[in-house]
Amino acid sequence: MQNIVVVDEHDNVVGEEEKDKCHDGGGILHRAFLAMVFNSEGELLLARRSAGKRLWPGYWDGTVASHVTKGEDYEQASRRRLAEEIGIEDARVQYLFKFQYKAGYKDIGTEHEICAVTVANNIDAGSVLPDGNEISDIRFMGIDALVADIRNSREPYTPWLLLAIEHLQMRHLLKPDLRMPLTA
Repeated sequence: MQNIVVVDEHDNVVGEEEKDKCHDGGGILHRAFLAMVFNSEGELLLARRSAGKRLWPGYWDGTVASHVTKGEDYEQASRRRLAEEIGIEDARVQYLFKFQYKAGYKDIGTEHEICAVTVANNIDAGSVLPDGNEISDIRFMGIDALVADIRNSREPYTPWLLLAIEHLQMRHLLKPDLRMPLTA
C-alpha cells in the first residue's frame, strides 16, 4: 500500500500514512493535488473517475487528482501522476494555489486534504492515453461551459474540482473569456 504525506493545518509535514488509512472514517489531513490540463484551445481535460475508485467513482474530475509522496513537491507529484494516469510525459506544470477541505463520501470514507491546484497548458489532445484503472472516460470542456454546467448540477463533479473552480474565480485567475487559468 502506498504511503502519502500527512500534514498539519499549516501544511507542515508531520509524517506519512497509508493512503487507505488517510481516507478511513473522518480522514487524516494529507497533501493532495488537482492537476488541470488544458489543450491549445483553452479547454480543460475532464476525467471520469473509474468505477473501481473507492471515493467518488464515476464522478467527473479535473484531469488528474492524487496525493503527494515523501520527497515530492506538488508539481513533481502532478508530473508523476500525469504520466501514470494519462500518459503525458514531461508536462510543464505550474503551481497556482492550495486550499484545505474535508468531504465525506457516503459512509465509505473521507477526503481531508490540503489540495494544491496545478496547471499544464497547450497539451496535445492526441497524446492523452488514459489508464483504464483510474479513468473511465475523458472529454475536453471550456471553463465557461463547465461553470454553466456546474450551476445547473453539481452532482456529477468531485468536491475538490468544484472548490478549485470556485477558488480560480475568487482569485481572478481565469482569463476574461473564462477559458483557462492565467499562468506566468
